[in-house]
Amino acid sequence: MPDFEATKSARLIVVGNEKGGSGKSTIAMHVAIALIKSNNRVGTLDLDSRQKTFTHYIENRFAWGDQTGGNLEIPNHIYFVENTDHPTAEEEAADGAALIDLIKGLAVNNDFIVIDTPGRNSYLGRLAHSMADIVITPLNDSFIDLDVLGTVDPQTLAVTGTSHYSEMVREARLQHHQRDNVSTDWIVLRNRLSMLGSRNSRLVEQGLAELSRRLHFRQVEGLSERVIFREFYSRGLTALDSKLLGARPTASHVAALIEIERLLNAVGLRGSAAGGPVIQRDSNAA
Repeated sequence: MPDFEATKSARLIVVGNEKGGSGKSTIAMHVAIALIKSNNRVGTLDLDSRQKTFTHYIENRFAWGDQTGGNLEIPNHIYFVENTDHPTAEEEAADGAALIDLIKGLAVNNDFIVIDTPGRNSYLGRLAHSMADIVITPLNDSFIDLDVLGTVDPQTLAVTGTSHYSEMVREARLQHHQRDNVSTDWIVLRNRLSMLGSRNSRLVEQGLAELSRRLHFRQVEGLSERVIFREFYSRGLTALDSKLLGARPTASHVAALIEIERLLNAVGLRGSAAGGPVIQRDSNAA
């Protein structure tokens, strides 16, 4: 792969999971808007050329801002169309080279690039993971979704091994470290949490704790299963757009904002309901 790390000036945040429906686009949108509200220049990239949920989310945001006259922050967004119909090795290589050139272009004028990857195994998804400074993996709170990361014993439900996606991320992190001497921060967040505790939820939490020790990722709590997050999508809004959600936010909105701020803090962003989130940069940040 070309020496991308030597020329880039932006930090790459990749939101990935090879299983669909985990809330990747919601997380990607909130992280991107949080960064913009922190006065960062942000580029966003949608690698899911079939669903394009991230792209539609941003299009909805642009349309709602235009309709209401609201001053909505919009990232510099691009969606990448890959060869998806049984591509040859040569076509994959061409797509990879094109993606690297595209990211290089975005990196010139942005401080951060947030990439949403497909909910399936893809060449470009693997490539994006191998260049990431931060990987965020949303995971629904169930053993069906835990299967993406690890295998469990059917009787005891104890973790017995790692699975396909986690092995891919392990290899991508190794490649990034060997090639660029960069350690990728991998964050797994339990998403769509039930507001009622259950034995299943406790066992999933125990399984993730064991996998965290094996795979060296950070486990944080994500978002609850709140209707309000689905309502945000049609208008392109986020929990951080409090001024556009009415003078009296509902209890559901306030709870959603608290969850987002907690998540941003865990990822390296500090949320603030009054002043907006502020990026916490480390010494290696661009």
